[in-house]
Amino acid sequence: MRTGTAHLPLHGGKCPTWLFEHMKALSAAIVEVILEDFGVDEVLKRLANPYWFQALGCVIGFDWHSSGVTTTVCGALKEGLADIGPQAGLFLAGGKGRAARRTPLEIADFAERYPIRGQADDLIYASRMAAKVDSSAVQDGYQIYHHFFVFSQEGNWAVIQQGMREDLRQARRYHWLGSQVEEFTEEPQAAICCDYTHNTLNLVSGQNNEVRSLSVQLACLPPKQLLSELSTIQACSHLCLPRQHSIPNTGYLNRSLHAAYEQQPGDFETLLGVKGVGPATLRALCLVAEVAFGVQPSFADPVRYSFAHGGKDGFPFPVQEDDIKNSYTTLRRAVKKARLGHREELNALRKLARWHAEAVTAPATPLCQEEAPPMPVSPALHQPTLF
Repeated sequence: MRTGTAHLPLHGGKCPTWLFEHMKALSAAIVEVILEDFGVDEVLKRLANPYWFQALGCVIGFDWHSSGVTTTVCGALKEGLADIGPQAGLFLAGGKGRAARRTPLEIADFAERYPIRGQADDLIYASRMAAKVDSSAVQDGYQIYHHFFVFSQEGNWAVIQQGMREDLRQARRYHWLGSQVEEFTEEPQAAICCDYTHNTLNLVSGQNNEVRSLSVQLACLPPKQLLSELSTIQACSHLCLPRQHSIPNTGYLNRSLHAAYEQQPGDFETLLGVKGVGPATLRALCLVAEVAFGVQPSFADPVRYSFAHGGKDGFPFPVQEDDIKNSYTTLRRAVKKARLGHREELNALRKLARWHAEAVTAPATPLCQEEAPPMPVSPALHQPTLF
C-alpha cells in the first residue's frame, strides 16, 4: 500500500556530534511517550509511515529534506533506545552499509538475550526478504545501502530501507509494516518514497502474478534449455530492441540458474530467496517468459516540524540547543512521573498537542502541489514558512 512520496535529494556532509547527541535524546524521549501511551505496535506503525518519519527527522533538528535524514534518524533511534527499547520490548537492528549486513546477527543476539515470542529465524527471514524484494524484485535503479529492522517482543516488525541513484542524485526510501504484509511477493511495502518516477520492473506488483508464476516454471526447467533460449534471442541480429530492454550476457547466469533448478522452487517467494538470484536473473527470466509465452493526514507537510528546533544546515534557522534540550527534558520528566502514577504533565502535553492541531487553520504550501494535500500551519506558533 503506497502512502505517499517525499523529496530526498542526495546531500553530502556529516551530522555534527553535538547535534546527534541531542537527536538521540529527543527521538528516544518521543518514542518513550508513544510507548507509555500507545504501546510498542504504535511505534512500529509510525515508523512505517513515511510522513511521520520525515516529521520526526524535522522535529529533532536534522536537515528537513536531505536523504541523510533516513540514516541519521535511524542511527539516533538505535543509539538513543539501546537501553530503553529492550526494556519495553522494542528492538532495533541494522543501519547503513556494514551495519545493514549485520542485521541477522543482531536479531539473533537479541533473541538469545531477551524472551521474544516466535522464532528468531522468522524475523531474520522477514529482514532478508524485505531487502531482497527492494533490491531485486523491484528494479527501479536504486541501489539499497541502508536496512533498518525494528521488531517487538511479540514478533511484529517494521523496516525502513533506502536506496540511491548517484546519476540522478536522488534517494528512495522504502517503508514496510509486518502486520500489513500478507505475502512478501505481492504488494508488500507500506510505502515507497521518492520525488522521481522511473520505469520500474516491479515483480511484486499485483499485476505481475502471471510473470511470477511463469518465472517459477522457467526456473524449474533444465538450465541448458533456458540458456539456449537466451542465446537464440541474442543471435537475432536483425532484432532491434529498445536500449532499456537489453538482454544481459548469459554466461554469468549459469550458477544462479543451476541453483534455482536444483531447488525446484514452488513459488515466486522461494525463487526470490535462492542465493544468487538477483536483479539480472529475474530480469532475464521475465524476458524469456515474454518471448516464450507472450505473456493524506496531519504529517502530509513534514517540513513544518523543522520550525520546532531549526535544522542542521540552518533551515529554516539554526538548531536552538536550549529549546531542543528543554523538549526532551520535559518529555522525560513527564514519562517518569506517569510511570509513578502522576500523569498530569503527560496529559497536559497531550491536550497541548490536540489544541495545536485544532488551532492550525492557515493552509501551508505543500512540497509538491500536484500530489501533497494542503497542510495547515499556525501563523501564531511558527515563524513564516520558506515557501
